[in-house]
Amino acid sequence: MSRTLARYDARPETTVAPNGSDPWRKLLAFGQPLGAVMQVAYTVADLNAALAHWVRAMRVGPFFVFDDLAIEDERYYGAPSDVKLSIALAYSGSLCIELVQQRNDVPSVFHDAIRARGYGFHHWALSTDDLDADVARYGAFGARTAFSGRVAIGGRFAYLDTTEQLGGMVELIEIDGKVEELFANLKSVAEAWDGRDPVHRPG
Repeated sequence: MSRTLARYDARPETTVAPNGSDPWRKLLAFGQPLGAVMQVAYTVADLNAALAHWVRAMRVGPFFVFDDLAIEDERYYGAPSDVKLSIALAYSGSLCIELVQQRNDVPSVFHDAIRARGYGFHHWALSTDDLDADVARYGAFGARTAFSGRVAIGGRFAYLDTTEQLGGMVELIEIDGKVEELFANLKSVAEAWDGRDPVHRPG
């Protein structure tokens, strides 16, 4: 095992498990335990084309598209940023799939990954009810906060740069009532989906 990977040894005194010693007790409304991997995200060159592929080939849907994702207090490695994103969210079972298209050329975690290895897998997202503590916990293992901010409904997020160790980033999503309700609603719609109207653009 390399010295880098050894930092992620799963001994109790070194693990980066979120939310203290036992994060697996609280089951969230969208079917995942608090602290578990709740989402897998991919960068795409053309969101509409990617949606067609995921619906047809993967039978995932319906997708909810946010063409201009509003982010407050947005930061890229600590510096103010203004990345323009369109995203699509859908559930497959209890796992949320996120597709991300960046629409401007400012430096970002998404452009970094695309330049390094092309479009495709970008990050895993884990739920947390103590974002600051979990960011500090990952920081103790050398994972820098690469991208952070707050979405329109109020929940904060932080991307930790674990690319060297894990082959992708880890996003921490702060779970409050509104965020939990959003993901629960998306999952509920997916469970009842009959294959029609595979793409929705709210509001």
